[in-house]
Amino acid sequence: MSDPLYRKEILRLAADAHGAGHLSNPDATGSAHNPTCGDKVTVDLALDAEGRVAAIAQEAKACVLTQASASILGQALAGARREDVERLANTVAAMLAANGEPPSPPFDPYTAFQGAVTHRNRHRCVLLPIEAVLDAFDKVPNQAA
Repeated sequence: MSDPLYRKEILRLAADAHGAGHLSNPDATGSAHNPTCGDKVTVDLALDAEGRVAAIAQEAKACVLTQASASILGQALAGARREDVERLANTVAAMLAANGEPPSPPFDPYTAFQGAVTHRNRHRCVLLPIEAVLDAFDKVPNQAA
């Protein structure tokens, strides 16, 4: 495919599906839904004593962009706090809206989505898994922003 929206890196991330599935005993489960296209993401989080992600599992019934974004989180979210995820959401949104700087490691695989900059209606697809993680954090006692 030559369409920059569906680069090989995106297809590979979606196929790898890092963190796909469910945790047996999550501290919180969050979800996000895009009613425009029907994409839905559910995320299970296990947190350590300091409120950092110890484990994540995700299920994305969604387009390849959402699946790839969820896979990045499944691979890179360990050790993140809620404020790190908020910062990631803002950085990815700015990258997509204004072709801004991509996130720094370990979230630098989001550079694969730079082809989505001109596809404004697909920005939410990329952000949906991040929204699900924030929803999960909001359901943890003493973790809400």
